[in-house]
Amino acid sequence: MLPETFYHIFNRGINKQIIYFTRDNYLFFLEKIRKHILDHLDLIAYCLMPNHFHLLVYSKPDIIPEKFSKDLRIMLSSYAHAINIQEKRTGSLFQQHSKIKRLENSHKIINSHVGNNLDEYAETCFYYIHQNPVKARLVQKPEDWEMSSFREYVGLVKKILCNKSLAYKLLNIPGS
Repeated sequence: MLPETFYHIFNRGINKQIIYFTRDNYLFFLEKIRKHILDHLDLIAYCLMPNHFHLLVYSKPDIIPEKFSKDLRIMLSSYAHAINIQEKRTGSLFQQHSKIKRLENSHKIINSHVGNNLDEYAETCFYYIHQNPVKARLVQKPEDWEMSSFREYVGLVKKILCNKSLAYKLLNIPGS
């Protein structure tokens, strides 16, 4: 991972199976993100779907890629372990490798010191993540899906995980 760069991180349940069985499972996963990921990355957007998750992140200037990779593995394996106990199951919960896709041009754009640091790839990913539950026909509007950062951006929740000020600075999204 490069410092100060956008990444799209995603994974899904093995064989596309459910990974969140209750509302508390979703909340527990969000706490895992807070505990294991936010030291390395700024969370820009997220969406937890019944059988997968999406994170749009921006790597911190001092990121140590090996430490982040280790913490991501710990986060996913400890979550899977808890779910296996809860559901009285064994084996893998997630697909073997999480996808970590660097969004092209983002490193160059933030360092360019140009007015509105627009990164079209990251902006597209931001909207894609928030539209996921609508496209899956789980809700009619993004703000109706509780397990998405969209609700943070429209002021419907008090507990904030995303670095909204950084998102407003780097992306061409309405707000602050």
